[in-house]
Amino acid sequence: MNTSIDTSVRTSWQVPTFNTPLWLERQHTYCVVIPVINEGARIGSLLDRMATLQIAAMADIIIVDGGSTDGSLAIDRLQAQGVRGLLVKTGPGKLSGQLRCAYAFALDQGYEGIISIDGNDKDDPAAIPRFIEELQQGLDFVQASRFVPGGVAENTPLSRDFAIRFIHAPMLSLFSGFNWTDTTQGFRAYSRKMLLDPKIAPFRNIFQTYELLAYLSYRVPKLGYRCVELPTIRRYPKGEVPTKISSFKGNLSVLQVLFKACFGAYNCK
Repeated sequence: MNTSIDTSVRTSWQVPTFNTPLWLERQHTYCVVIPVINEGARIGSLLDRMATLQIAAMADIIIVDGGSTDGSLAIDRLQAQGVRGLLVKTGPGKLSGQLRCAYAFALDQGYEGIISIDGNDKDDPAAIPRFIEELQQGLDFVQASRFVPGGVAENTPLSRDFAIRFIHAPMLSLFSGFNWTDTTQGFRAYSRKMLLDPKIAPFRNIFQTYELLAYLSYRVPKLGYRCVELPTIRRYPKGEVPTKISSFKGNLSVLQVLFKACFGAYNCK
């Protein structure tokens, strides 16, 4: 397995600074990246579910923290739950900044593929083995979908359900050439080959908030990479919705990102 990265490619990456309070070295071919910030009991619940499923026996678990202050990431507890790495972003950026930290770190460590799952415990991690199987079969982009046959969407806020089904997914499908059904969630997997493609170039400072997710959904199929959606379960709890997207300003920002992605604003020059 060739894990070297071309020097000219690696030196061009723009990655926020981060610390590594925990790193137990690479054990598997694939890793699971979990972005978090102040997830409280939710990240503990997700890690407990992953431990029950023995995910750590098939992929290394790496948490990338955006600056949590709630005490939810105690090192000893993380290790007891099978976590091999904790990265703490210290540089600028929100979700896309966190992901750039984690993806760059994972590629530097030689992983052949990366699975991402949000740390808010809405997604069922039981799908992770299927993501790994798809990567092993040569897929480059595996997207979770609650809307394909076999998927489950529970308690999804009506406004978000409408926006995904009738705006976000249709636009990305039209402009990317791939029939996406569920494009806003971060439960997905990428191949090493795709992430290292200089025509994709995900390690740029233009990606700060939600841009990277929309951009990859648009750009990867356009360049002919193999993509697939897998049925998954996504459950929102009743009552308060755990999300970092505010009801109006946040949703408007997501739509602005969508239009920019579809019209090529994030394409590398």
